[in-house]
Amino acid sequence: MLKVKVTTVGSSVGIVLPKEALGKMKISKGDTLYLVEGPDGYTLTPYNQEFEKQMEAADKVMKQYRNALRELAK
Repeated sequence: MLKVKVTTVGSSVGIVLPKEALGKMKISKGDTLYLVEGPDGYTLTPYNQEFEKQMEAADKVMKQYRNALRELAK
């Protein structure tokens, strides 16, 4: 577990993430993180759950219409 401190950033507040955490999360300056509420509290993640749901739906449609999409791609 890593401990971070809430600090002033301009006229807002924020947290500074240690380099170790940035490396493990594969994120860098300018990347977007998501604060996800769960039964045990909040999780900070670079993973967008809504995007994953959309990709699963797209995958289902692409499998269903594979032949039609192949013909359209010609």
